[in-house]
Amino acid sequence: QVQLVESGGGLVQAGDSLRLSCTTSGRTFSTYTMGWFRQAPGKEREFVAAIGRRAGTTKYADSVKGRFTISRDNAKNTVYLQMNSLKPEDTAVYYCAARASAVWRVTGTNDYDYWGQGTQVTVSS
Repeated sequence: QVQLVESGGGLVQAGDSLRLSCTTSGRTFSTYTMGWFRQAPGKEREFVAAIGRRAGTTKYADSVKGRFTISRDNAKNTVYLQMNSLKPEDTAVYYCAARASAVWRVTGTNDYDYWGQGTQVTVSS
């Protein structure tokens, strides 16, 4: 069983930056595809970004491309989401997810096996 714990959320103003972190348990972190999703009130959970096992294997939702960057540190069992130029529409609970597969170009919630508890990001205008 893999446990994921997110941190780094908070209340910021439009245009500010935040970095989310997700630390996982277990010794197989480097073999997982990792993803970030978000869910705004009254909306479905949506894909934000994913990163595969190898450097350069990243995928982003169009809504965050150019503003958000996903990265991972396998030595620390941690995946990050650097969020720049935040907008009010980025307000949501952000979830970290892990997929026990090398196939990384996946964006569906059903494609991921493990989930964190979420961290709130609120962007004021």
